[in-house]
Amino acid sequence: MSARFGVAVMAVLLALYIFLVGQRAWVMLTSGEPVLIAMGVALVVLPAVAVWALGRELWFGVRAQQLATRMETEDALPVDEVEVHPSGRVVRADGEAAFPRYRADVEQHPDDWRAWYRLGLAYDAAGDRRRAREAVRRAIRLESATR
Repeated sequence: MSARFGVAVMAVLLALYIFLVGQRAWVMLTSGEPVLIAMGVALVVLPAVAVWALGRELWFGVRAQQLATRMETEDALPVDEVEVHPSGRVVRADGEAAFPRYRADVEQHPDDWRAWYRLGLAYDAAGDRRRAREAVRRAIRLESATR
């Protein structure tokens, strides 16, 4: 639940930023000065990119959660006995020990979105967030293609 709260706070802060930057951009765009107009255009483009990026990340989170919920109802989530820190994060050594099994599962079933999702969880437990996100994105694409 704390991740959702963090996302909500960041979304609100981004909205506030866009509003304030939008005000400045409007002042610059209506100034009549070429340099200020160019800066105003930049102030419109940059927040648009930020909104796109935020939307993309929020959609990733929603889809990843949908897959997790679906796997939970199918009883397909990993049930490894791993030690966790008080924060709830898996102890890295335990995560790394479980990783080879999920990698082998993906190699045996490269078109199975469940295998890719479990691999993403294993990458995350091993502390490799970039690869975890890549694996979950792949799971999302594969699951979408099977609908």
